[in-house]
Amino acid sequence: LNDDATLNKYGLEFEGKDRFVARKEIIEKLTELGLVDKIEQISHNVGISERTSAIIEPKFSDQWFLKMEDLVKPAIKSVLQDKEIKLYPKKFENTYKNWLENIRDWNISRQLYWGQQIPAFYYGKGKNDYVVATNIKDALSVAIEKTNNKNLKLSDLKQESDVLDTWFSSWLWPISVFDGINNPDNDEINYYYPTNDLVTGPDILFFWVARMIIAGYEFKNTKPFSNIYLTGLVRDKQGRKMSKQLGNSPDAVNLIKDFGADSVRVGLLLSAPAGNDLLFDESLCQQGKNFSNKVWNSFRLISSWTISDKLNQSEHSKVGIEWFDEKFNLKLIEIEDHFDKYRISDALMTIYKLVWDDLCSWYLEIVKPGFEQPIDRITYNQTISFFKKCITIMHPFMPFITEEIWSNIKSDVESPLIVSDWPKSKKVNESIIDEFENLTDLISGIRKYRKEKSISFKNNLILFSKLSFDDKEKAVLLKLANTEIINDFSKKLDNSSSFIVGSNEFHFNNSSDDKEDFSKIEQDLDYNLGFLKSIQAKLNNKRFTDNAPKNVLDNELKKQKDTLSKIDILKNKLKNN
Repeated sequence: LNDDATLNKYGLEFEGKDRFVARKEIIEKLTELGLVDKIEQISHNVGISERTSAIIEPKFSDQWFLKMEDLVKPAIKSVLQDKEIKLYPKKFENTYKNWLENIRDWNISRQLYWGQQIPAFYYGKGKNDYVVATNIKDALSVAIEKTNNKNLKLSDLKQESDVLDTWFSSWLWPISVFDGINNPDNDEINYYYPTNDLVTGPDILFFWVARMIIAGYEFKNTKPFSNIYLTGLVRDKQGRKMSKQLGNSPDAVNLIKDFGADSVRVGLLLSAPAGNDLLFDESLCQQGKNFSNKVWNSFRLISSWTISDKLNQSEHSKVGIEWFDEKFNLKLIEIEDHFDKYRISDALMTIYKLVWDDLCSWYLEIVKPGFEQPIDRITYNQTISFFKKCITIMHPFMPFITEEIWSNIKSDVESPLIVSDWPKSKKVNESIIDEFENLTDLISGIRKYRKEKSISFKNNLILFSKLSFDDKEKAVLLKLANTEIINDFSKKLDNSSSFIVGSNEFHFNNSSDDKEDFSKIEQDLDYNLGFLKSIQAKLNNKRFTDNAPKNVLDNELKKQKDTLSKIDILKNKLKNN
């Protein structure tokens, strides 16, 4: 075949005819000569051009290759041996190793109408009648020297019509973007090269990333970057990679109109741990929108408060401030650890839970004043400080809503959020966090008990407990659960019912027609006996106890202790009734 898919000189009398026309005529000729034994239908693969849908015919042609055997060695050493360059997640090291240790020579020829022409110039018709040079004038000088033919002219040279593979241009990107090839010692290349981080998809780990590393060591004798963060690929619901050809990509502009830019970012990032693909669904953006609304409504709530300089700070507000200060610092340390390890989605999830659960669901509920009541100045200022810290750590993920909120709460002397300081972490008093979370477990238990017994929140609940609570804790219980705890069991009635939180039992005087549901007690006992069995199976496994981190082991021991206490309480309840 010729390049236009007509038959060449080896096609005999069919030379110059289109391939499809020639095929029919060849069959007719063979039939006429009596040379056809039989004709049958055979199913086989036919190559189709993805751009033009034309049927592709295989054709041998001369190609340009880059010898890779020696070029690849520094790239293998830097990533897999010296760890000069780190991959995140680490699992892609195996893919990188497999590709580079089994690398083949790189075919850099492309038969396209656009691109950078290969700088080879032919001066004759022989296979080796060519020279390589930066331009045709230099090529002429090299050709004259090579052939010793001083009669060669520019018109005798013809440049190679093939263009370079696109990746052959792209592998120079870290260098060429600062003109490091043409001007290898300029100020910009010296300042920016090598850079710190590259963020890209795992589908081009070989095509682009590995080749940039190879080029870096070949042309600059050093790595192009230190860390490679590989995101997951966003796919459609069928698991197909999104592409223009398939037309399965969502319209980003419409998504932003429907959900907001921050919501789209957050929804996708929450569901996309590093290196894991994500099946796109608009419900992910809705989750991001819900979070944006939560943050905005919290800001509106705080903005609506009336501030009083005469009001003293309440005990429950002191508890909430002390707890959230420690909780924020604990989570800030966790977030920074996620960033250090390039766990971007995990960092966002930690922020999401801190803001949604800790700030909005607990802290603001503790400190917010009663209906149409003012808030004291100290609590208000501290709340604003906490809120500003929270939107600061949210800012990398939600730049628009956080900057808008910041502009409405900042003082005149402060800079925009984008150039403000990141909060500084400090040592955490975890005992304060543990004590408060024991309190929130109790509040959740009381709320559950109220729901089961249909007891309105408006009704003050009095519980009997052997546990002692200080005045601050009692203030929080009264504020969030409208509940009082007393230790005087002489006032407990014989028909009182109880519920368990953690390993502690709390009693409540029933009304005359309330009775303890013993079938539920038996169910709870059976569940806790089974749960205890599963915990003890873990703790009796030497492999688990020898290898589990201390905090994991301590948690299992605590669960065993709490479950044993629950079992004793439940058995006594059945025994005494």
